[in-house]
Amino acid sequence: MAASGQAATLRFAGRAVLVTGAARSIGEAAARRLASEGARIAAAGLDRSGLKSVAASLCAEGTDIITAVVDTRDAKAIDAFAAEAVTRFGGLDGAVPCAGIARAASAELMEDEAFASVLAVNLTGVFYTCRAAGRAILAQGHGSIVTIASITAKGGQPGRANCAASKWRLVGLTKTLAVEWGGRGVRVNAVAPNGVDTPMIHDGIPQEFLDEVMLDRTPLGRLAQPQEVAAAIGFLLSGDAAYVNGSVLEVDGGLTAGFLTHRQGADFALKRDEPKERGKPK
Repeated sequence: MAASGQAATLRFAGRAVLVTGAARSIGEAAARRLASEGARIAAAGLDRSGLKSVAASLCAEGTDIITAVVDTRDAKAIDAFAAEAVTRFGGLDGAVPCAGIARAASAELMEDEAFASVLAVNLTGVFYTCRAAGRAILAQGHGSIVTIASITAKGGQPGRANCAASKWRLVGLTKTLAVEWGGRGVRVNAVAPNGVDTPMIHDGIPQEFLDEVMLDRTPLGRLAQPQEVAAAIGFLLSGDAAYVNGSVLEVDGGLTAGFLTHRQGADFALKRDEPKERGKPK
């Protein structure tokens, strides 16, 4: 990728990609990134006004895009949208199921609906999307799918029993699809972000926890930007990753690279006389 963050090549020229959760956050960033590299976009989501805004700006840039308000928990609805994309674009070359939600609560206080709804969107809806897109991609014999896992699939996290369960299972789903479909020309991989600078994380996590736990334990000392996750998605979706299948790419600023980490990894390197400010985010 060029230093400016703009796409250096049109890796997806003429290709069609279905993106869910495309009205905001990682989904929007992925749709914009892929479009900037020449992709035609089938964008789905629940935020009608957000989808309209994304479509308007991408259309103004010359992107061929269709949109639909789709609840990914509705198998028939996502099947119909995938079929519409195939009809419009003459096929489907990729998919990025980005629709996801979070409902944090201590396990003993978590309501049934909070647990079930997170699994329904983060796992079942992703399966429905992969299945719908996968059928179309398998029919043409080549393509790629990238799911959105999380570092929460690497270990437990207090208050996230529902999210952790959904993401662990999603990794299993991703790897299973990679095994089933790889020999038929369809690669399936996942990205696993740390905290991403989106409204979801700022609305759902106290700033004190962000500063004193997440950022303190992240060697790069900051949250990921949606565009950075989208760049990783673009890599996995593209021919540049032609021999990558069934992998989970950590996009986490180094958080899961170590353990017992403090001050962005500076604690064990500190001498007694070094300033305590070392390692703080710039």
